[in-house]
Amino acid sequence: MRIEGARCLVTGGAGGIGRALARALVARGAGAVVLSDRAGPALDAEAAAIGAEAMASDLTDPDGPADLIARAEAAMGGIDLMCSNAGVLIADPDPADAASAPDADWTLSWDLNVMAHVRLARAALPGMEHRGGGHMLLTVSAAGLLTMIGHAPYAVTKAAALAFAQNLAITHGDRGIGVSALCPQAVTTGMLRATPRPEAAMAAAALSAEDVAQAALDGVAAGRFLILPHPEVADYVRRRADDLDRWIGGMRKMRRTLG
Repeated sequence: MRIEGARCLVTGGAGGIGRALARALVARGAGAVVLSDRAGPALDAEAAAIGAEAMASDLTDPDGPADLIARAEAAMGGIDLMCSNAGVLIADPDPADAASAPDADWTLSWDLNVMAHVRLARAALPGMEHRGGGHMLLTVSAAGLLTMIGHAPYAVTKAAALAFAQNLAITHGDRGIGVSALCPQAVTTGMLRATPRPEAAMAAAALSAEDVAQAALDGVAAGRFLILPHPEVADYVRRRADDLDRWIGGMRKMRRTLG
């Protein structure tokens, strides 16, 4: 996909990867950028700083994504690139119990990490297909390919998000819709800093949000489905597929070292 001149929507854009994506899009000559996040001064300030239009939205509201798409299409005349980036990271309250998170945490994780992608795509696809094409970049996580110790709601919903991205690519690719799944490991954002038990190796290999954004847009420009800013993740996935029992054993050993 050609970034220059593209009309772009970025959710979760007030900070972290979303903010870095929006800034990278502007730097690469995007024609227009709509920046969306929860209402607040951070969203307004970031949009003003890069010359984007701020659109507050609650993506956990079932009607929020469709409303956002309608407003963004009206403002820009269409959406060429939808960066569905908003997400939430919730840890297990008891790291010794993978089922310890309350239902409310699972519901929030499902609504934001999965259903926001589904609802945004549902609203954006008709316009993209009518105009002859478009691209959807879904921020997932390496946790969707592997897992994340002590964060069952996050790991499970990110795996579901990756499966949905695959279905989008399979079902709509012949109608001009490109799909990319961005799957970084650790990124130096507020989400990582808020993680109560980050794996030491993961934290040490953390990339900046700016590096992840550049890798994401390079992948979108090249039309790649799976974008791995940490290339070593591909090797981890191969090892997992080759011997899942051995991989689970290794992850148990890692969990024991974390306490």
